[in-house]
Amino acid sequence: DRVYYDFDKAEIRKDGTSTLNDQAAWLKKYPNVTIVVEGHADERGTRAYNLALGERRANAVARYLVIQGVNRSQIETVSYGEERPLSLSRDENGWSRNRRVELIYQ
Repeated sequence: DRVYYDFDKAEIRKDGTSTLNDQAAWLKKYPNVTIVVEGHADERGTRAYNLALGERRANAVARYLVIQGVNRSQIETVSYGEERPLSLSRDENGWSRNRRVELIYQ
């Protein structure tokens, strides 16, 4: 599952909360399951800035899940910054797809 972000923001948008609520319910039901929360950014900005932004996005999702009752030990966070784009389009449509957090089940 993916949660998308506005440009240069790490706050979870309203359209992402339903996805995260569903994920939180599932993770609480299966406490032995772990996830990796991957933070991503578009290519604008420096590599270091985008890594930090991806980290803030991943941490925001982790905090949200914990507030919803998920055990923090089930969650690992990582930032890939701009290194793993979904889209190679150098326009707003492509950039908006790359500003995201992905939840990967292990």
